[in-house]
Order: sequence, then structure tokens, then C-alpha cells
Amino acid sequence: MERADRTTTTAAAPAAPPHLAPFAVPAPGAGAGAAAARAYAESVARTVWGGPGREVREEDVVDLLLVVSELVTNAIRHGDGLAGFEARPTEEGLWIAVHDHSAAVPRAAHAFPATHPGGGYGWPLVARLARDIAVDPRPGGGKTISALVPLRVADAE
Repeated sequence: MERADRTTTTAAAPAAPPHLAPFAVPAPGAGAGAAAARAYAESVARTVWGGPGREVREEDVVDLLLVVSELVTNAIRHGDGLAGFEARPTEEGLWIAVHDHSAAVPRAAHAFPATHPGGGYGWPLVARLARDIAVDPRPGGGKTISALVPLRVADAE
């Protein structure tokens, strides 16, 4: 069921595209952190989605890195640790998936907090910058949060 905040919590969520080329760098695994996931996602965005003649817009890369940071950090802090990370190109952008060890579904946030309790900004940022956000249980336990971060071709100078 699609919610107003574009978050899906059923198995009907969009899956990664099946026609994926291998990447030049390995995807970060369970022992990696946000920095490794960001570097990997940026590499995929610039070399697989983009590349010569199809450079990705810098502001879209910044949005991508923010979404990756928030989801990976939340998996580490609130999801009992990072279980894996994926980044795959689509025609519209980069599909990312963050796997963790917790079955708890994040509380949906529809707006930025009115006060600053020391946190709580990540999920609203993800909801603003990404689309087709899905939270799916993993067969062996835990969950996967996936999202499509739109990418656009940079204007030729």
C-alpha cells in the first residue's frame, strides 16, 4: 500500500532492475560504514549511470550521498547493524537498498520536527529526496529499506 509520504511497506515495492552490469568496486558489506556506502554509490552514479557524455548533476550526487548516509547510519544506530548495501542504476536514477538486522519499521515522518530533540531529521530528508521508498522484511530476519534517488544529466557547459 502506497502511503502519502511515498513509503511502501509491502512486498509489492519496486524491485531492482534485473539488467545490471557488474561494477568496478565491490559493494560495501556488513562491516562497512556510511563512508564506504557513500563512496560506492557515488562511483556507481558517476561511472555506471553517468560517464562520458552523460555526466550526472552535482546537486543530484549531493542528494544521493545524503540519502545513503541517512539510511546507512540509521541501519547502524537503530537497525542492529548494517547487513549489506546495494546501489544499482535505473533509467531514472540510482536504486539503493540498505539491509539491517532489525525487523522494526521506521516511524513514518511527514514533516520536519518543529523542535530539535537531538535527532529525527533523517527520515523526512530521505522522504523529500528519494521516491519509491520501501521497507521489506528480509527472509532471514531484519529488513531492507530501498529507495530510488532520481538523477539527471548535467547541462553541457
